[in-house]
Amino acid sequence: MWNDVELLLNEDTNSGFSSVSREENGSGLYQVDTLVKISAAQRVQSGPHLSSSSGSNWSVVVADRTVILFDQTYQSILLHLDFEANVDAVDVCLEGQFLVVCERSGNLNLIYVPHKRILLTRVRLVFRLHVPRIKLNLDFSVFFLCSQDVLSLWDLHFLVMICCWPDLAIHDFQLTAECSSTSMAAFVSTLQVRDLPSMAVCYSLEVSSVACLVQTRISMDTIYLVEGIAENTDSPAEPVSCVVVRCFTEALPENRLSRLLHKHMFDEAEKFAKTFELDLELVYKVKLDFVLEQLASASVGGYGQDVWSEIVEEARTNLMKISDQQYVVEYCLKAPWPTFETAERMLNHAASKYSSLHIQEALARLATFCSLHGLEKFNGIAWIEFLNSTDHIGDILTQLRERDLKGAQLLWLRHEGQVAGEFDESRLEALLSAIPEDLPSQDLCPWFRTIIVPFVRRVLPRGQKILARWLEQRARNLELTEKGAWPQNGLDLAELGLPTSWTWMKSDDNFGAVEIEDLKSLASNLRQLLDLHKKYNCRLSLSVFEKGSVRSVAFFMLDKVPAPELVSATVESSVLPYATEHQIPCDELLLQYIKDLLERCSSQTSTLFTEWEAKALAVLNCMTDTDIKVDAVLEIMQKAVVPWSDVVEKLVQQYLEMEGPKQNLLKESYHLMEIRKLLRGYGIRNFNLSNNTQVMTLIRYILKQDFPMSLEDSLKLADAYKLPTTQINYLYLIQLIGQGKVSCMTVLKKLSSAEAECVIERLTTWARLQLEDKDHLSEEVRRGEMTGPYIKKKNNDALKSMECETSLIMFKTIAHLQEDFDIFFTPSNYEDPKVRKQIQEHHITAYENTRGCCPPKGKTTAVPVVANDPDGKTKTISTEAGLRRLGRQLQRSEQELWSDLALRALRVGKVDKALKILRSLYEHHCNPSTGKVLFTAAQTLCQMLEADVPMVLPDEMDLPGVIHNLACQAVTVCHSDLLLDCLELCKCTRTAMDVYHQCQLSDNYGFITKDLTLEAEKDPYSQGSFQDVFNEDCIVLDPVSVLPVQYEITNSLLPVSQDTKLYPLDCSCLPHCSFEDGTNHLKPLLGPLTNMLQMLQECSQLELALRVLVNSFGACLQHVTSNIMDLKLSTQLRKTTTSSLNTVVFNWRVVDCDLAIGLCTLLSKPEVFKILWKVIDNTWKNYDKILAVARIGAHLCSLYKEEEEQQKFHSVITDAEWGIKLGKLGISIQSVFRQCPEMKSNLIPVLVKNKNITPDIILQYCSTFGLDRDNVINQYITTLLLQEDEEGAGEAGDAAADQEDVQPLSHADALERILQIIPMLHSTSNLTDSLSSAVLKLSPYNYERIEVALKIIQTADENIPNFSAMALLQHLKSYKRISPPSDVEGIYLMDNGLQPTPASNSRLPFHLLMQTNHYWKIISPELSEETFPTLLLISKLMKVNLDKLYMLAAKQVFEKSMKPLLLEENKKGQKHFSNKETFKVAKTMMEYIHFIQSPEWAAATAHKITQELPPGVVKSQSLRFCLALGEAWLKDPNLEVSQEAARARGETFLSKLKLQFQHSATENALTAGGLNSPELLKLTGLPARLIVALYEHSSVEQRYKDSGGQTYPGEYNTSVRLLCFVLVVYLLQPCPGDVAARLLSPILSPLSSSGPRLTFCHRSRALLCLIRLADAATLEAQTQIPRTKIKYYLKCYIYVSRLEALNIPCTVESFLDRPKEGMVKGLWKNHSHEPQAVRLVADLCLEYQVYDPQLWNGLLQKLLSFNMVRRDGPASISSFSRTWRSMILAPFVTGKTCPFLLNLDLIGIANRFAQFNLPAFALGTLLLIPCASKKAQQIQAFLSLCNPVAILEQVDELMSTGELAGVPSQFPDRLSKCICRVCSILYYFSSSCSSPFDLPHSEDEANSLAREYMKRREHQRGKPLLVGSPSPGSLKVRILCDYTVYKIRCHFIVRLPL
Repeated sequence: MWNDVELLLNEDTNSGFSSVSREENGSGLYQVDTLVKISAAQRVQSGPHLSSSSGSNWSVVVADRTVILFDQTYQSILLHLDFEANVDAVDVCLEGQFLVVCERSGNLNLIYVPHKRILLTRVRLVFRLHVPRIKLNLDFSVFFLCSQDVLSLWDLHFLVMICCWPDLAIHDFQLTAECSSTSMAAFVSTLQVRDLPSMAVCYSLEVSSVACLVQTRISMDTIYLVEGIAENTDSPAEPVSCVVVRCFTEALPENRLSRLLHKHMFDEAEKFAKTFELDLELVYKVKLDFVLEQLASASVGGYGQDVWSEIVEEARTNLMKISDQQYVVEYCLKAPWPTFETAERMLNHAASKYSSLHIQEALARLATFCSLHGLEKFNGIAWIEFLNSTDHIGDILTQLRERDLKGAQLLWLRHEGQVAGEFDESRLEALLSAIPEDLPSQDLCPWFRTIIVPFVRRVLPRGQKILARWLEQRARNLELTEKGAWPQNGLDLAELGLPTSWTWMKSDDNFGAVEIEDLKSLASNLRQLLDLHKKYNCRLSLSVFEKGSVRSVAFFMLDKVPAPELVSATVESSVLPYATEHQIPCDELLLQYIKDLLERCSSQTSTLFTEWEAKALAVLNCMTDTDIKVDAVLEIMQKAVVPWSDVVEKLVQQYLEMEGPKQNLLKESYHLMEIRKLLRGYGIRNFNLSNNTQVMTLIRYILKQDFPMSLEDSLKLADAYKLPTTQINYLYLIQLIGQGKVSCMTVLKKLSSAEAECVIERLTTWARLQLEDKDHLSEEVRRGEMTGPYIKKKNNDALKSMECETSLIMFKTIAHLQEDFDIFFTPSNYEDPKVRKQIQEHHITAYENTRGCCPPKGKTTAVPVVANDPDGKTKTISTEAGLRRLGRQLQRSEQELWSDLALRALRVGKVDKALKILRSLYEHHCNPSTGKVLFTAAQTLCQMLEADVPMVLPDEMDLPGVIHNLACQAVTVCHSDLLLDCLELCKCTRTAMDVYHQCQLSDNYGFITKDLTLEAEKDPYSQGSFQDVFNEDCIVLDPVSVLPVQYEITNSLLPVSQDTKLYPLDCSCLPHCSFEDGTNHLKPLLGPLTNMLQMLQECSQLELALRVLVNSFGACLQHVTSNIMDLKLSTQLRKTTTSSLNTVVFNWRVVDCDLAIGLCTLLSKPEVFKILWKVIDNTWKNYDKILAVARIGAHLCSLYKEEEEQQKFHSVITDAEWGIKLGKLGISIQSVFRQCPEMKSNLIPVLVKNKNITPDIILQYCSTFGLDRDNVINQYITTLLLQEDEEGAGEAGDAAADQEDVQPLSHADALERILQIIPMLHSTSNLTDSLSSAVLKLSPYNYERIEVALKIIQTADENIPNFSAMALLQHLKSYKRISPPSDVEGIYLMDNGLQPTPASNSRLPFHLLMQTNHYWKIISPELSEETFPTLLLISKLMKVNLDKLYMLAAKQVFEKSMKPLLLEENKKGQKHFSNKETFKVAKTMMEYIHFIQSPEWAAATAHKITQELPPGVVKSQSLRFCLALGEAWLKDPNLEVSQEAARARGETFLSKLKLQFQHSATENALTAGGLNSPELLKLTGLPARLIVALYEHSSVEQRYKDSGGQTYPGEYNTSVRLLCFVLVVYLLQPCPGDVAARLLSPILSPLSSSGPRLTFCHRSRALLCLIRLADAATLEAQTQIPRTKIKYYLKCYIYVSRLEALNIPCTVESFLDRPKEGMVKGLWKNHSHEPQAVRLVADLCLEYQVYDPQLWNGLLQKLLSFNMVRRDGPASISSFSRTWRSMILAPFVTGKTCPFLLNLDLIGIANRFAQFNLPAFALGTLLLIPCASKKAQQIQAFLSLCNPVAILEQVDELMSTGELAGVPSQFPDRLSKCICRVCSILYYFSSSCSSPFDLPHSEDEANSLAREYMKRREHQRGKPLLVGSPSPGSLKVRILCDYTVYKIRCHFIVRLPL
């Protein structure tokens, strides 16, 4: 164990090698010292394992198992430990606190050095340590020693081997450094020191083989070696006996000196250098370097003031010893002096000792640093960094990022020149991005306004685009970052980037023209936002404002109203003024707001709507225009949620009660809303009904719901859409009938008579159709019967009642037949007589069969016998009552039924039954029909007796007598036409009866003998007239033989069969039969007559035979005579009877036809017809007489077989019958009497006009005269339509002159009649055609008749689309005309034979509107603002060109409304739309034009209107509007390129319009400027000549002379600018740049000789205009001036013009060539007495930097003498304001940039400012004093003598600029302290303080007392107390009143005894 440790003395000798001689080689010399000797207690057998390392305060040596820890100098043992196993590795950590030892056995030990304790031992850690030696060189290369003892050098960055020394077996190495060289100590077999990088051996020493180097950091001069030494060094095998630690130190003088300096032993080094005559200044420089490090520590606060003062003094002392000027300068520049005074002193020392530009620059930088950071915060390290920094822009950016705007401004001012040299777009972007987002804009704006923006425009014009974009975004962001000052702050910021007319040129388009325009737009919007806030107290976000419009802003004002009660006040205070300002009618604006509010609220279905309702009502109450109020109410009604709230309902009811033009619309809308509410009850919320079909569908749906109110709701809906209610009631009744309800009568009773009739008629028709279907017979019959009673009750018309009665009977009959007899009749069957008769015969047969099967009396059958019915459904009719009931149902009267039964009984031989029936008929029905039946029955019996037909006779019946009795009864009751036949039959049956009475009795015939008692019963008349006393003896006749022959004679005397149809006056008896049919009626008579006479003669019945013969031959004679009369006899008779015929028969009141016929037979045929036609012709309207005569004629024609003549008489008969029939109805047929059938249709109009005429009569009339039924019906309907309301009864023509006055048909009656007759048409096509034509014949103003016609057309043919016509009619009915009838209407009425009507004054002509060729002639005069909505609907309905409508509307509104208003305003001298009504009309016109779809039409319309406007602003505005429309026309996508003609037309129009606009605008501009002389106005179309004339105008030059030329160039007189510059620019802006350049070029040319002489004043203004108008390329081409020098040349033009004004000849070329300094001095020498020249000299000096002190001294004196400068402020002249501003700010601007600031007499400058009454500038100058104590003293003295309020005011007025780099911002703090001090003094005085020692001495105490003083003053004055500490702004005004008191009391304080 190595436990004996000996610490040796450190001697500077080689004593360590005194006993041993070792070989030492090399050029180097090292001193070897032995520091430690370690011995073992026992003999060591082998060489120990050695290792060693050291740190900052420790060194450790390891020998086998022993570990010894020393301090760094090996002077003390910190720890000595022995371990069980050899130690492989050790290390010390935490600055020597812990020792880690790794044993070879695997144990790891952690030792805590201070306590010398092993804290931790980890056993059996398996590890193998082999750490290669790696050393890092100074040049970042690495030496690497591997396990094979090979050393290599590697590049640390790329890990590439640089060099390798494989030949050297290096066991260990260590790097050392001395001064600037590096060497290596290597242990090979010897200790070698090699130079790097050559690896040359500079020193070698033989050492023991058991040794190692102590591993340390790179050492300066020392190498440590641990070596094992044997006792006998001569024997190599001798074991090591001890271990020593040796130290190797360089021993050369230079190295020694270097080592002394390294150890900071400067005194020893100085002595050593002096001793060995080494470089002594090297010692001072190294010492200064060490002091430099100490200065750095002192700068960061490492030392106290005394210490660093000594350090500074030592540095100064050493610098005095150094003669190297460059070193001294560099040292002073890089030394981090701890204080500003030290740095200034040392730099001044260096500057005073050595003249160096670097020192001066450093002094300037020091002044900048001082101003930037202040004296209190001076730091040496920061100063050096600031001094060495060359990235000025980077420094500025750093200051900005640190929110130090003042510092950034200062750096910018100090280094603006350097910044300009390296400034580019990227630097600008970096500058802008470095500005903090939350930096206040009020601090940023002054800097940008005066520094940054002008700098960018001057240095980097392209950067304006970036700057404008940044300013825009920054201004927008202020809305979020600085809400309190928004939008004023945003406006201020945005305006910074807006160029003035002087700074902006059109040639700058590449430098951000688009961005500038965006910024202008933003500024404009912000300005409007600011106005909204200030004027109307309306805050809007910028995004909302930009997206919105004027209306949306007003809407926002109203949206922000918190309560409806405040709406009125808001409208009055904000909305109304705002609308007035923007020329918007307030009422319309409020209306639009209500619409917008409703639109927004209607979409919020989940919210309650009471809020918006109250708000909308409040807005409504603010309106004044009643019409607009009604519009608002309509909107509320439309959008309000159904059902309405009480608020809405009350509002609507209020306006419904008012009177107004829109009242009908309001009522309709209210009705529509009621419909909406109604439909909601049926679940219908959204509906859009476009035609009547859809409405009816909806009504059907409602009815099907079968709610109690379904009918009522359907009727309301029908009323809303103007639909007839008949259909609804009809559908409802059908529904009720289908449901089997009995409430039909209740519904019908509620209807009016007319409607009930119509409904019932339709129901009747429906029932008839239903009854045609046998499957529904039983049900539908009952339905039809339900309405029956009501039909009769409701109908008051007799004819209609008859028809209804007929229908009722039919339904009842069908029902009864079904119920009682199971007979199923359809209406068609019921109306067919044949079918009825067939059914009747069928059931009579069944009845007879039933009666025939009846059992005898006393026997009954259980089952009734049913007749054989083919259908098997006929019920048994077993009684006569049932048979009579059946007859009644079949429309057979009892008489007819019994007549049929009687004849049927006769035909079957039941004479007894037949006779009973006949007796009953004769007894109860004594009429011609009974006579006919009796005649037929008698004749039938005669025929039966002739044929010997078996018959059933009662006992003792005298059948021939019965037959004769029947014939006699027939004679008494028969018709006159049957009288002769009955008479003949009566005579024949009397003969037969007499023959029968002469016969014997016969059981076969049941005859009885003559009853003699009858003789006694003869009446006296017979006895007196006929003598019956002769009684012939004769044989009784055989009835069987005689009677058949007699009845054969009887039948032969009545030869015409009963089935033969007989006409009136025709007879069936032989005397009156004709031969014409070719039948021989005598031949059948001769045989039976001969037989009868023979039998009578044989039986001696001579008397009877004579009677038979006379009767028979009399009939034959009459028959023959009437057919074959002799002509002669006829002629004779005619002559004798003609006069009597004329005078007696035909002139009698009633013509005896029979007599007349008889008499006519006596005349010849021609004479008869002549007489008859004469009578007919001479008879006037006596149709009864004409009828009789015509019948006579017809009868005679039939006799004469004159068919043609007979047809004529029949025609007269027909006409006469209709004359009689119609005469009874009050209608004369005379106009068409005896006319052809075609002419009979002319009577249709007369028939139609009579209310008593029914369609049946019309149809009969048609049938009679063979008229086309459909044509007549069409004519009937057409005539009804053409009948006018005002038409009188006499207007039908002369034919109606004598008839009674007939009331004309109403429209409803006419429609009713037409609807009744339409179903009778076979085809409705002709009807629709005729109606379409008939409509055109109606008066176009008779809407009622036209409506009837349209409804009829719709009824006739539902496929005809006449919805548009009906809709048009509905619109016209609600429209009231506003213009008188036009000529077109009069011509139309005249052409169509129509009379004018008063309705034309209030109604539009329907027909002309339907005809598109006249449509616009009618509509155009009607167009107005009020009528346009209705006319628009009409136009849409008529599908006309709506563009033309809008075009005409615009023109009409202009003519009727606009033009009078404009004329009135022109008379009043108004230039704009000052009248609200005028604005409203103009807006309406523009809306109409905007709605025109065709861009060409829109532009043409606007242009046409514009042409008629009077000259002025209004016309210019209108032309601008036309230009926009024209441009839109050319942009129309429909205008294809292929349409060259249209495009060329549009371009031509636009070019002409532009010229016209330019003329008008030019004229307005001239008028506004007072230049509207006739000469100038004539040149409005010649811009070139106008421009020349304007520049030559006398007013321009005169104004320029009057102003003394003082306002030119940049800020010249406002009048000149407005009248010349702006005017010319405005005139030429629409022109292309090259055109403007060509126009202005003559003015720029010096050779121009047009008009008066053009001066350079003119040319300069022309050039300025050209700069504004032309781009850079055009400008360069026209002026031949490089674009970069345009502005410079403009200045030259201006200066030359000013020289010209002084009568100094000069051109631009000569001005450019002259030396400016000489020109200025010459000008000053010759013209210093002229004010204009003095100002020009001043401008030229500033422009060309002529800074001659003597010249400026005199110049300033002249400026003062000419009163061009005020002593109390800036210059009084605008053109020199920049000069004075620069002069005033010079102490700050130049002071901030002057390198000699630290040497300036700032106090003197401040005194000069004070003399000029500029205390703010004086205070600012004092703030620049570097010395803090001196500055505080001077400021305190200055503030005690001045008014602080005046300072603050001057700061606000003159020093708000970024050029002062934050100096003014220091004023409020200084003044606040001063003012607080003043207030505290006043407080003590006001508190009766008597001692000045009680005054405050600290700032906080002064502030507290100041607040107390202000509170006391405010309390005394009754003002509110201040809140918070007083600020300069709040104290400024208050201090004014106390300032005098303060002065007096301060004066008193100074004089108080101490």
